[in-house]
Amino acid sequence: MYTNTYIVSIAKKECIVIDPGADPGFIKASLDKINMTPKAIIFTHGHIDHTSGAKALQRAYKEKEPNLLVWMHEADFPFLDPDNSQRDQLNRLFLPGDNPEADRVFEDLYQDLPHIDSFLSHGDIIPETDLQVIHTPGHTPGSICLYSEERSALFTGDTLFFDAIGRSDFPGADEQVLMESIQTKLLVLPHETRIFPGHGPFSTIERELRDNQMKTDHGML
Repeated sequence: MYTNTYIVSIAKKECIVIDPGADPGFIKASLDKINMTPKAIIFTHGHIDHTSGAKALQRAYKEKEPNLLVWMHEADFPFLDPDNSQRDQLNRLFLPGDNPEADRVFEDLYQDLPHIDSFLSHGDIIPETDLQVIHTPGHTPGSICLYSEERSALFTGDTLFFDAIGRSDFPGADEQVLMESIQTKLLVLPHETRIFPGHGPFSTIERELRDNQMKTDHGML
């Protein structure tokens, strides 16, 4: 799925993990290599290519960090709500239909979704960090970005990419709302802010203001 997972240090040997969508073994190996222990997992939105590695990561750290919390925006909770009778269908809809490869990917990813410990709202500061939550609905109702003014860093999930914006052809998505989120909440940030998207290469606010035609890249999820 080519999803970008981010490790953000919050202390000498502690970090948060953003969007562990797959390959939890590789993520843990990366954490071990830099001697970091995750204290929380944050989803920028509820699609399984951003969430499906979290439960395995929790199991991997059960002894070292038994209280590895998982946070997301409440509006995307239906993607993970075990009491939602439409959860399976909702998660399958964002992958291509009538496609054996997509079916295989879905079966690989959609096996063990995590419990959500608490919900994040616009303006929240992630505890023990300088990361501020920016609610940016449009790609999904509960899409968020995480902004660090101190680090000049913006983790945009699938809201804003290098030279593209998130898809809005999924159930619950809204192109007009997405455009408003980008224009009024992201592109107003300092030009030097570095963009770390959910897929694809990095960028900056300055670069996207100059070159982004605000077109959806349908190669992205």
